[in-house]
Amino acid sequence: MAERIVVTGMGAVTPLGLGVDALFDGLCAGRCGVGPITRFDTTGLAVTIAAQVPDLDLGLPGKLLRESDAFTQFALCAAAEALGGSLPAAPHRVGVVMGTAMAGIATTAATQESLTAAVHKNVGPRFVPRILGNIAAAQIAMAHGLTGPSLTLSTACASGGDAVATAAMLLLAGEADAVLAVGAESILCPLVLYSLANAGALSRRNDDPLHACRPFDQAASGFVIGEGGAALVLETEAHAKSRGAAILAELAGWSNNTDGYHVTAPRPDGSRAAACMAAALARAGLEPARLGYIHAHGTGTPEGDRAEANALLTLFGTDGPPVSSTKGLTGHMMGAGGIADSIVCIQAIRRALLPPSANLTRPAYDLPLLRETTARAVDTAMANAFGFGGQNSSLVFRRWEG
Repeated sequence: MAERIVVTGMGAVTPLGLGVDALFDGLCAGRCGVGPITRFDTTGLAVTIAAQVPDLDLGLPGKLLRESDAFTQFALCAAAEALGGSLPAAPHRVGVVMGTAMAGIATTAATQESLTAAVHKNVGPRFVPRILGNIAAAQIAMAHGLTGPSLTLSTACASGGDAVATAAMLLLAGEADAVLAVGAESILCPLVLYSLANAGALSRRNDDPLHACRPFDQAASGFVIGEGGAALVLETEAHAKSRGAAILAELAGWSNNTDGYHVTAPRPDGSRAAACMAAALARAGLEPARLGYIHAHGTGTPEGDRAEANALLTLFGTDGPPVSSTKGLTGHMMGAGGIADSIVCIQAIRRALLPPSANLTRPAYDLPLLRETTARAVDTAMANAFGFGGQNSSLVFRRWEG
């Protein structure tokens, strides 16, 4: 029998605040992090709203704040909460797997804008290490003295989910005794806003930010950009027990596949997404009918929601487990989303509370969608994360009963 993989730590920094409790309690209370963009002048932009991480003390040194991109800062903050002040194994046996879709794109855009306008063409020596995708994992390793495996994945909005799956594979391969799976993103800049708005991907409800993102609703018109970081500490069951760790949940199943269909659009019938979910359930030894809750990817784009709804209906039918997407409250956190959603699943199991799909007034699909926070005991939950290029990721978590 394969070694079981367990979760022993969690951390998050999101538009709802600092920490896991701020995320889950905020979701269950229906608190929305979407509002007008304050980080730069949005005059003339078609989209002027986003879900920004509030101005928080992330507990980082001033020099690091000056010399790192926001995605790295969010990753460091989430990782520190997940570790809780101590290492789960010897430094050389602790790995880091980082997931990010666009790394330091905001710094890149701002630097190019400054360079173009400047008389004296000067770019700081820290520009390159600020924008590199792997630098967040490197900074986490330096902050905590970690010297184990370090990998960075970029699979669009599936990056966080794939980081968790890759961490599990490292553990099963014996490459580490514990792995930090981290996802982080901060893409707020005019360059990205222009592109996604012109692609028709973003909601333009600038006058009503609280209700702008409407996953699975008939009035869905696009997603809202979010940002943040999230982290899980994963270990083998044997290692966690040997050190007396508090086990929060089991990572029972995971899967990744691809649509092989289009650069931005998902396969309309959702067949590959359905296959991804089915494979994750099979790894967990779980029949679809026995799954307790699904945190859908559910971004609020009509095409994406339709494909995911088709996948869910294919696998679970109309009377499957309750489904919700929390992106109406947090925005779409891209590479951080798959791990933040995993935390929501773990907390739903631990606290017997299922968060709602915000702004769901007229459901567009015959799915068991949650419109309000629901008290319900569940033993299993699935987190889906799908991305551009047809990237599909599904994770299954199970109540720990060791």
